[in-house]
Amino acid sequence: MVVDIEIAYEGQLRCRAIHGPSQCHVLTDAPVDNHGKGESFSPTDLVATALGTCIMTLLGIVADRRGISLDGTTVKVEKHMVSEPVRRIGRLPVDIYLGQVIEDKFKDRLIKAADTCPVKQSVHPDIALSINFHWKD
Repeated sequence: MVVDIEIAYEGQLRCRAIHGPSQCHVLTDAPVDNHGKGESFSPTDLVATALGTCIMTLLGIVADRRGISLDGTTVKVEKHMVSEPVRRIGRLPVDIYLGQVIEDKFKDRLIKAADTCPVKQSVHPDIALSINFHWKD
């Protein structure tokens, strides 16, 4: 499957990305620590966002198939930048907070779903990536 995304430069380090199929748009700004205004997601923020939303989506697919409620579930991704040897994402710790009690027999399926997220599988191996589940008692 191919999806076209068109990106236009709007000046002052701001870009507008348009998703071809839906025509939805996303604005990006350079972060304040890299000459930008920081008024929107930075491109590297979108990498972290893509990781978290991809994991949540796959958890949702498993939950829907198994009749599991994920009501109240949240995902938190921290993006840690490094400057050596070049400016890049250094770490992406992910914390998943389940909003409902999950039966033990489903936990491994949810862990596997998070681990097989296509974004996670696409992240460069030099980026330290961890996924931590916080199960509700």
